[in-house]
Amino acid sequence: MSDPVFTASSIPVLALGYRFQWEPAQNCNVLLYPEGMVKLNGAAGEILKRISENKQTVAELIAELKAAFDGADLDDDVYRFLEEAHDNDWIRPE
Repeated sequence: MSDPVFTASSIPVLALGYRFQWEPAQNCNVLLYPEGMVKLNGAAGEILKRISENKQTVAELIAELKAAFDGADLDDDVYRFLEEAHDNDWIRPE
């Protein structure tokens, strides 16, 4: 197993060429890129919305999500999503 790309002190940012936005026609958040669009589920949208709006560490991102969702235990889920989003070239560490 390889080392994780993101740690608590990492600052994730959208990869070059990607833009996050709400898409009314799709009724969901999406990632736009030159070749197309990725429709995001609710959890992915919440995480990428925060990444696109604020430069913050993963620890700060998780704290913000916990505050928004009644202290839910979501650390592992966020880290898993960040690694998957990185593997898909949607995000990168700053």
